[in-house]
Amino acid sequence: MTAPPTYSSHATATLEHARMLDHGDAFPTLRPRFHVPLDAEGREIAYFSGNSLGLQPRATEAELLTELDTWARLAVDGHFDGPHPWMRTHEEVAAPLARIVGALPSEVVAMNTLTVNLHLLLVSFYRPEGRRRKIIIEEKAFPSDQYAVMSQLRFHGCDPEHDLIELPLSEDGLFDRQRALDLIHLYRDEAAMLLLGGVNYYNGQLFDIPALIDAAHAAGMVAGLDLAHAAGNVPLHLHEWNADFAVWCSYKYLNSGPGGTAACFVHARHEHAPDLPRFSGWWGHDPATRFAMPRQFMPAPGADGWQLSNPAVLPMAALRASLALFEEAGMPALRAKSLRLTGWLEQLLRAGQRDTWSIITPADPEQRGCQLSIRLHERGRACFDHLHRQGIVCDWREPDVIRAAPVPMYNTFEDVWRLADAFHTFWRDSAV
Repeated sequence: MTAPPTYSSHATATLEHARMLDHGDAFPTLRPRFHVPLDAEGREIAYFSGNSLGLQPRATEAELLTELDTWARLAVDGHFDGPHPWMRTHEEVAAPLARIVGALPSEVVAMNTLTVNLHLLLVSFYRPEGRRRKIIIEEKAFPSDQYAVMSQLRFHGCDPEHDLIELPLSEDGLFDRQRALDLIHLYRDEAAMLLLGGVNYYNGQLFDIPALIDAAHAAGMVAGLDLAHAAGNVPLHLHEWNADFAVWCSYKYLNSGPGGTAACFVHARHEHAPDLPRFSGWWGHDPATRFAMPRQFMPAPGADGWQLSNPAVLPMAALRASLALFEEAGMPALRAKSLRLTGWLEQLLRAGQRDTWSIITPADPEQRGCQLSIRLHERGRACFDHLHRQGIVCDWREPDVIRAAPVPMYNTFEDVWRLADAFHTFWRDSAV
């Protein structure tokens, strides 16, 4: 992998140097292919909140208009005719999504929203029996995961106070790999499932996913993943890693728009599991006999069999526009660019004052995606507001963390320089 660019001091990290890095980078930015909001002075903002909502690809509008035109011209016949027949719209995005998460196309389906998909797959894969009733998740998992797991535990007559086990954060605010492995082993006779975030949303840490999946399986547990902050951000190999299932949204790094269609993965080995229950719906029925309207449900092969209703065509069109950019760029090139951008941001930030703030994301690039989480020990909200006034959009997490994500699709070294310069300016002026 290409090492991040280096510099001798913060003073030499100039705007001109940032522009030189952009000009000479091995991966030309796709920023012109996105709509970038403007600040009050009419200048493009430096947008570091793609881990919350990705920017809109310029091609999205044309994709949406195509579907609106199909609806206007063909009405119901748009299911079978037009540029993207609606009957097969979910099939069009399966292969690109599979390449992003390292899966077979048959193992992936775009449908619903993330937490809906999580509940649907918990129906299938969380099967408490005897002493084996607990679910292991990480401490500070995204609240929706917490709520979903707690409600599933209660639904099955379990008590979240005793049956929800958390992989604990260490004193440095990170997850220790060995400590996580030891906890999985400790509950080898009591836990039914490990449900892990691929990248922790709060501290930005990338887990050692294959090692934890192997440990869970060795302990007799199902291994599931929430990849909301990993899909489109870090390399994933779900089929090879033997994950049982995974879910993710598409409006963060996958740029499908607010509330965009989510997706899920079900490993191929579960396709013909006779005792695997599921909530079923018409669109999950085998397409060969779907329109014969049989009384008995026969699941479609692969992950398609977990669908309930026909796809929402307009959100699928928006997702299709973004996936075309991933197909063009490829995850290896995006990951390499991500390492360069995030590495330089870390270097620039660490060059300045450190007693009032700290980076809680791992320093090892292999243990993080593009996000850096910066904990402010004082005046945190004031710093965040200062950045926003300078046209630099990050994400604030109570009580004291700024999350900044240099997304390789559209962020530039100039963006990184602007963030670091404004950040250091705030603390320099505060000290005066």
